[in-house]
Amino acid sequence: MKYIKLIFVFCVALLMQFCGNDNHTHGPVDGQDTAHQDHAAMDEAPSVVGLSEAQIKAIDLKLGVIEKKQLNVTLKANGNLKVPNNNKGNATSMYAGVIKSIQIETGSFVKKGQTLATIASPQFIQIQEEYLSISNKIIFGEQELDRQKALNEGNAGALKNLQAAVSELNNLKVKKSALRQQLMLMGIDSDGLTAENMKSSIAVKSPLTGTISQIFSKIGSYVDVSAPLAEIVNNDALHLDLYVFEKDLPHIKVGQTIHFTLTNNPVQDYIARVYSIGTAFENESKTIQVHCYVNGNKTGLIDGMNITAMVSLDNISVPAVPNGAILDTEGKSFIYIETKKQTHEARDTAHPIAMKFEKTEIVKGVSSLGYTGITLLNDLPQNTKIVTKGAFFINAKMTNSGEAHEQ
Repeated sequence: MKYIKLIFVFCVALLMQFCGNDNHTHGPVDGQDTAHQDHAAMDEAPSVVGLSEAQIKAIDLKLGVIEKKQLNVTLKANGNLKVPNNNKGNATSMYAGVIKSIQIETGSFVKKGQTLATIASPQFIQIQEEYLSISNKIIFGEQELDRQKALNEGNAGALKNLQAAVSELNNLKVKKSALRQQLMLMGIDSDGLTAENMKSSIAVKSPLTGTISQIFSKIGSYVDVSAPLAEIVNNDALHLDLYVFEKDLPHIKVGQTIHFTLTNNPVQDYIARVYSIGTAFENESKTIQVHCYVNGNKTGLIDGMNITAMVSLDNISVPAVPNGAILDTEGKSFIYIETKKQTHEARDTAHPIAMKFEKTEIVKGVSSLGYTGITLLNDLPQNTKIVTKGAFFINAKMTNSGEAHEQ
């Protein structure tokens, strides 16, 4: 029985060795097929890459479209933003006093006539007291005048007494009128004023609608008529002043479109239009002011900001994309477009592909204001989505996918 078991084990070992040799014999054929497939895949380099929802969120992917921009022939100029003086104002008290309250902050939007602060002073009570006192004296003066008229008609009074009564009453009325105007400037209703409702403080109101740009005082500080409490600026009247050199002036015309960015924030593009061209040089700079209205979006624009502008000289629009959408590699330029084509990537059930992008070659043109004009080497459907942020990551992923595919 022992010998029978040994013979069985020996036979099984021989059978396994034979099967192994058979597999080894056929191995090179399968290897040749695999190598042939890998070589075919290398010939077909990947141009489409997919991203999962997690990857899209991680790189903060942004999409846009190819836009029309006036980038062909432009003139660069510097300038600044200004608000005309008739659209600026200082909130000032007509009377000196101590600030009792401040109801605004820098950046607050206010309307014309809105209360900005209150000021207290004993002088305010004194003016109201004089007004009430004069009103009472006028009543007495009218009664005295009537009495002198009656005496004069009965030849019982002197004419000079009648004339004195008339003069005194007129003087009282003049003084009352002057006090009424003062109360009006203080914002106090003289008609409803009584001894019981006299006010010890008055309101400082906004002279125009706009935004509070500066606050010059604080609670408890003393202000007089020469000290403004706050400055208000109406940015709706914001305009742009460009400084153009003499040699460039012939290219500037009223009605031209100006694209400009803030010097300290060149990302956002704003639009203005020339409405007036200066006729005198600015100091020693040998430049001439060109005045422009700011159109459309004015968010973030403040009086006094420095800007860099591009003046479109020939009014020709070209297809353009943000600079960050373009990738330069191996002497060529590319953009990524959204596509429905298939990728060479293995399917990942844990992180399914949400969007796919295809690498498309372009030719770059002139660049300005964060955009570059492009020429497409292949036609694209209108409003094709392009990657405006995240193209570098997509390109890196595609390169890695290609290397993994080659291995």
